Amino acid sequence: MTEPHRGAILRVVPGPSDINANGHIFGGWVLSQMDIAAGIVASRRANGPVATVAIDRMEFLAPIHLRDLISVYASVERVGRTSMQIRIEVIASRDRGTVDIKVTEGLFTFVAIDDQARPRPVEAV
Repeated sequence: MTEPHRGAILRVVPGPSDINANGHIFGGWVLSQMDIAAGIVASRRANGPVATVAIDRMEFLAPIHLRDLISVYASVERVGRTSMQIRIEVIASRDRGTVDIKVTEGLFTFVAIDDQARPRPVEAV
């Protein structure tokens, strides 16, 4: 998914308050960053508000360390009538950018919603 010509949807550096007892970054912190990036992509594709309805699959591959620069990549994998699946990939850049490590990936499902928070159709492209 991480193609050189495509930019990250989100880049962030975790702080000291994001560390768990093992000295790594909390999984929940990473999950929230993934949800933010996926929501940006889903909202753009739906041309309006969306809601996260499922995380079909998420896998932690390597820990994130303090001072890693986290890049979150997201792309639309499938679009249904009211929902869409967004593929997420998180890359940690460490050692002053000399090493890039894929730390997690996942598949998030969003539903396009109207003003009353009810599902609405996603426009065809």
